[in-house]
Amino acid sequence: MHSATAAVLVGIGGFAGAAARWGLGSWVQSSLGEGVRFPYPTLAVNLLGCLAIGITYTLWETNPVLRLLVTVGFLGGFTTFSAFGLETLGLLRSGSVVGATLYVGLSATFGVILVWLGIQLAS
Repeated sequence: MHSATAAVLVGIGGFAGAAARWGLGSWVQSSLGEGVRFPYPTLAVNLLGCLAIGITYTLWETNPVLRLLVTVGFLGGFTTFSAFGLETLGLLRSGSVVGATLYVGLSATFGVILVWLGIQLAS
């Protein structure tokens, strides 16, 4: 497949995924009410995205069009947490428990630290 075609497929899927993320997050938040401080919308999106990537990766692993449009594009725009889950599972399946643990630990720890650093730099 030509790289321009692949980019268009990922872009279309990504646009739809980002819009779906906003829509689902808004719906979850409005269902909970304004006083709820826990990030339920993000949690819902991340968990649904993990379920969806498990399904789409299995069904469309050998279909490059659907893989790019849905698995990479849509789910990439919806939540990259699903890719994180799939990659962690891949490490575990390959027998790399240490690698999976390191990946999860480094991602969570440095992710939070770098968000803080970004806020400090921008302030």
